[in-house]
Amino acid sequence: MQPLSGTLTISCPDRKGIVASVTTFLAHHGANILEANQHSDLNDKAFFMRVQFELEGMDLERDAIGPAFAAVAGPFEMRWQLHFSDRPKRMAILVSRLDHCLYDLLLRQKAGELVAAIPLIISNHPDLEPVAANFGIPYFYLPVGKTNRVEQEARIAALVEENRVDVLVLARYMQVLTPFLVQAYPNRIINIHHSFLPAFVGGRPYHQAYERGVKMIGATSHYVTEELDQGPIIAQDVTQVSHRDGVEDLIRKGRDLERLVLARAVRAHLEDRVLTYGHRTIVLE
Repeated sequence: MQPLSGTLTISCPDRKGIVASVTTFLAHHGANILEANQHSDLNDKAFFMRVQFELEGMDLERDAIGPAFAAVAGPFEMRWQLHFSDRPKRMAILVSRLDHCLYDLLLRQKAGELVAAIPLIISNHPDLEPVAANFGIPYFYLPVGKTNRVEQEARIAALVEENRVDVLVLARYMQVLTPFLVQAYPNRIINIHHSFLPAFVGGRPYHQAYERGVKMIGATSHYVTEELDQGPIIAQDVTQVSHRDGVEDLIRKGRDLERLVLARAVRAHLEDRVLTYGHRTIVLE
């Protein structure tokens, strides 16, 4: 049983005294630090920190921790967030027809590997509604065409707000989001896609990879930005392939990677381990 905890994430210009000020604040109020990670970017002189602390024994009520810490954060020009372990994030999953990433996320969440509530699944196809029903999760079928994209994304946004969703996960949702939705949830939409060396675009990337005789395939999970597939990268992985692998082998290996990489990215986000910095992320493991 994990103790009730709070997690502070911090980014600011790097300078002396930041770590001392944060840890002194927590110690002064009776907090026991459970985990602390930090990184200094020497090129840009930027500082990043994640500190998890136990709430039991503190002389501050949880609603008073943030206002009290603001006095510490101000002089250092900190951008900071505070989250509590008994308030897990609420995650919406968007899918199309492929089910491998959806199943993986649902099973990991059920097993407790991903600590999140999943109040809804949204799809532009009806195919995976039985999967949602098996897990007891409401399923919303919102078909998207050339003439109704704006309308359907407005419905997605309404569902997200109604269900108090914190993060959207595109588990092979085969639609390009418009700037409207992307701008509404900056660094809160996570995507997964194949990434090959070299890169192959289009609907049959594994066939192209096979024809080119690639020796390595991969997957990338990133935050969604208006620039297609160019958002800050959260997690990546690769696996070796050879001339013995046919197209079906590449597809199987690629889907295995997609499951793994997406789960890593989602877990890092849920645990507040990802700090964005320009086009990059700092993932504090």
